[in-house]
Amino acid sequence: MKNLCVHPSGRYLTDTDGTPFFLLGDTAWHLLHNLTREEAVQYLTVRKAQGFNFVQTVVLAENDGLRVPNAYGRVPLCQDENGRFLPDRPDTAGDYSYFDHVEWFVATAEEMDMYVGLLPTWGDKFNLWWGDGPEVFTPDNAFLYGKFLGTLLRHHNNIVWVLGGDRPPEKPVHYAIIDRMAAGIKAGDRGKFLMTYHPQGQHTSGEYWHEREWLDFNMMQTGHDRPAPACYLLAAQEYARTPHKPVMDGEPCYEDIPVNVKPGHGYWYDDAPRRTAWRDLFSGTCSHTYGHHAVWQMNRTYSPYCPFTWQEALHRPCAEQLHVLREFVETHRLFGGTPLADAVAGNTAGDDYVATLACNGGIYLHIPRAATVTLTLPVTPTAVEAIDPKTGAAMAVNLTGDRLTVPAEAVVTLRA
Repeated sequence: MKNLCVHPSGRYLTDTDGTPFFLLGDTAWHLLHNLTREEAVQYLTVRKAQGFNFVQTVVLAENDGLRVPNAYGRVPLCQDENGRFLPDRPDTAGDYSYFDHVEWFVATAEEMDMYVGLLPTWGDKFNLWWGDGPEVFTPDNAFLYGKFLGTLLRHHNNIVWVLGGDRPPEKPVHYAIIDRMAAGIKAGDRGKFLMTYHPQGQHTSGEYWHEREWLDFNMMQTGHDRPAPACYLLAAQEYARTPHKPVMDGEPCYEDIPVNVKPGHGYWYDDAPRRTAWRDLFSGTCSHTYGHHAVWQMNRTYSPYCPFTWQEALHRPCAEQLHVLREFVETHRLFGGTPLADAVAGNTAGDDYVATLACNGGIYLHIPRAATVTLTLPVTPTAVEAIDPKTGAAMAVNLTGDRLTVPAEAVVTLRA
């Protein structure tokens, strides 16, 4: 595998040869903590077959991940005589130690040509805004922990570092912890891997870290709430920042998660994460990460909060559809395009919003439902193609002058 880089334009990712690269990710936060090695291989095998090439997971897991052992009975950090967890004393003793398991997973993913978006810790370990915690990081031990991880994994080529973990930096010490963790990682991996930050819902990394040299690209979490800032608005906000840095949605609404994360509010089904993915793409994002509510936590039970097991959820509809997105990007070479906010007359914010991208001489639109839209382009297009974003199958549409009619949700390509 080739390591990843940022293109000099600051708009998209490439490999070390300069070839543009699109990450299609899946969210598997608790994989390292909850799955056996056999189960992890099962997970990777399915996701690779579905067209995913990127997995986001976390070393120090969210749900009491310091106290509750992993699948092999190991916890990640040693404790002192007072029971305090020590980030500068990771569990590395013997076979199947916690960090032996982490390294095994990274190596296994690399053998399968899968990149790993690796969070060193969930955010409650440095900012206990909510969750189990405990807060264990200081600027000093954050540097040492980061250097340990960077050194452990620098001989691989498939890492993207994702700092943060669903928490904002609210105090000066939080900024210091993340800055020092980033410095430690770079001291360990010798600056080999890209680095970003996973923010809390409805926010972006650029709000806190855009000027930091360690932040190679921005990540946004459009999240699971309704109402919420639309993904295309957050993407536009990050696209406009200078200096330019690529941006991706690292946590859109998960498939089958309760709306507002509250059973009784209904669920987000496949249409919501699929539409978010296409809107993100045509709003100028460089890559995309999907998630399923049962898979991120590797759920094994049934409840109104989570009505699927992780194995069942691997094959839910949106997970089977998003290969169309990646194939479309790679076929049309949609790297470094320009979002067009005013390409449709009276473009309606919300569920009917039409996201539009100009790239390589074409105009690309995602139209979320059956509709007739009026185009406001400087040149009237004469050629039109469309596909069903669920299947990639060709779709018959009608273009008459500046009016475009689609019979259902469609991804449209226009050329003069």
